[in-house]
Amino acid sequence: MAALATVPSLPTLGRLLTSRILSKHDHRVSSCRSRHCVTMIKCKSETSSDADDSNSTGTTTVGLAAAIGGLVSNPVIGWSLYTLKTTGCGLPPGPGGSIGALEGVSYLVVAGIVAWSIYTKAKTGRGLPSGPYGILGAVEGLSYLTLLAILVVFGLQFFDRGYIPGPLPADQCFG
Repeated sequence: MAALATVPSLPTLGRLLTSRILSKHDHRVSSCRSRHCVTMIKCKSETSSDADDSNSTGTTTVGLAAAIGGLVSNPVIGWSLYTLKTTGCGLPPGPGGSIGALEGVSYLVVAGIVAWSIYTKAKTGRGLPSGPYGILGAVEGLSYLTLLAILVVFGLQFFDRGYIPGPLPADQCFG
């Protein structure tokens, strides 16, 4: 019986737990009636005006631009890597250098998406928001796969041919 006397009652235990869990920023409403105290927690949801660029909908302008850029850039890099592996050179410059420029910008876009993803993961513990219809999340995953393909093909290019072509036309490619 002595052991039962030292165990706190259920309302007291509930008050102890909620007082330790809740911080000073939480909104609590407490009502005590004789021996029974009730603590209710009011939760405030985040409104769109309170949200920052890493909101769960991913409908920000930057997120939409990254999704569109990634949808264009990842296939261009796939074409570039295939051409690099089969010919030893990247994409040809094209009319006025437009294809070469698209190739270079595509590499930068994918690098930017991966860097943004790593930064967001380090800051929030989660990756990029999925965005509308999950497009930004899909582009994020595809960009990581593209980065892996870049590392593999560049490594194979270096071991097979002894060089990796530079960003500008040189003697080895289109020079």
